[in-house]
Amino acid sequence: MHWSMSTLPLPPYELGIHSLSGLLWTLLLLFLWHCYRMGSDLPIPGHTHAGKLKSGSRRSMMSRSGICAGTKCSARSKLLRSDQITTFISMETEEDEDQGQGYLTPVLSHALFPAQASAEAKKLYAALQEYAKRYSWVGMGRIHKGLREQVRLNDHSAIQKPHLFFLPDVPSVPFFPRDAHRHDIEVLEANCPAILDEFQAIYQRGIDSKHGWTSLGPKVHNNITQGQAVFPLYSAGVCVAGNCRSCPCTYRTILSLRTFISSNSLGSAGFWLLGPGATLGSSYGPTNTRLRCHLGLQTPPLCELVVGGEPQCWAEGHCLLVDDSFLHTLSHKDAAPRVILSVDLWHPNVAAAERQALDFMFSPDI
Repeated sequence: MHWSMSTLPLPPYELGIHSLSGLLWTLLLLFLWHCYRMGSDLPIPGHTHAGKLKSGSRRSMMSRSGICAGTKCSARSKLLRSDQITTFISMETEEDEDQGQGYLTPVLSHALFPAQASAEAKKLYAALQEYAKRYSWVGMGRIHKGLREQVRLNDHSAIQKPHLFFLPDVPSVPFFPRDAHRHDIEVLEANCPAILDEFQAIYQRGIDSKHGWTSLGPKVHNNITQGQAVFPLYSAGVCVAGNCRSCPCTYRTILSLRTFISSNSLGSAGFWLLGPGATLGSSYGPTNTRLRCHLGLQTPPLCELVVGGEPQCWAEGHCLLVDDSFLHTLSHKDAAPRVILSVDLWHPNVAAAERQALDFMFSPDI
């Protein structure tokens, strides 16, 4: 039996003292009629399959319409993301299921990964698959795409060409504004006097390997090098314990940074000294997933850094955010050495899930 609105026994009411109770009765009866209509759509025995199809199609229509107008944009973006994830996973399912192999089994076939890829790229691809096996493929689309396109990137000249790993679809410029990492920049600049004092203390002991320095050029008189000299605190994701003990304030400051890359081989931190007359030829950094933060400690005026064709100079007590995956050169024509504290920070457009995966892929233990 089907009811219509004309058959509902709506109680008559008059405006006045009984109007509220009459309205409530009307709403109650409308609710009961709605429940009856919803119940009549349930599948009857013997028609379970048809009921499932009907309810499934209703849910599909509700999900595509975004339930309400206020959520149309978010529903559309979720569908786009889910389509990307589905496409990405389907690439990994092209295996023989009869042999009991799942999509997480490492495969380096030509269809999924360029056969001409370097041994390092294949190693990173296997590490990505191992990460997905332990955790999830969700959010790994850009990393997967970057590994497959790395070979093509290395084959042509470009102003931005990281030689180890390129994360696609990451907006980037040679020099980033302070707002990209405002908190970390303010922490470094606030501790600049203490950091400078600790540098001067280790500098007075002499630039020598037995004191923790790595010299990249010949030394001359008065403890000044003609090339580069680095006093590492973190080297390729590994803490240099002896050097950190010599600079406790600098070490604590670095650890207090929110975006410091401390868990993989892409991240380093330390004092970087450039001697008078030194020049660095054109080169690319290893990846575009990081930014190098340079805190100026001693910055003579005739010292210039050119990144992606844009020149910049350091300033004492201030930070400079550099994407060194761009082609960059450096020249120093002053008589005094230039000194900075260099700290590697995550690129602000690298998502948290991607950072976790990159920590796994570039772990110093791998």
